[in-house]
Amino acid sequence: MSSRPGILVAVEDPETPDAALLLDELSDQLSLITGSSGKASFDVNDVRGDRALFVVARDDEGKPVGCGALRPLEHDVAELKRMYSRRTVPGIGAAVLAHLEAQAQQLGYAALRLETRAVNTRAVTFYERLGYARIANFGKYVGRPEAVCFEKRLAPG
Repeated sequence: MSSRPGILVAVEDPETPDAALLLDELSDQLSLITGSSGKASFDVNDVRGDRALFVVARDDEGKPVGCGALRPLEHDVAELKRMYSRRTVPGIGAAVLAHLEAQAQQLGYAALRLETRAVNTRAVTFYERLGYARIANFGKYVGRPEAVCFEKRLAPG
């Protein structure tokens, strides 16, 4: 569990009512921005296994305000999935990301990767601002010009 003023981030099952609500909101937002909900690229079981997790951010009243996940991609690389912030207070996305980065280090990962759509300029700017560098598209995103992939090397823990 980690927190920033007014934001508490903790591991939670991705099928709790609050998590499911946040994931549905994210899918709705992605559909509006990109034309795709992103649901086909996410399986809740991928974030339940060893070296994987799903987190929910809550405000100081305990209301769910954001989420994110990581899943193993390679031995020392995890993939960030389903990052979302309701943007009700500043810093939700950064708090979720900082928590996932810290957890990834504890789980032995050396780097985090992610994919977002190029048209999702808010996400692209967010990741660049927080130290993620564009990389060649990986996995199922190879050859897909609408996709943009990022990576951040984690400091040795």
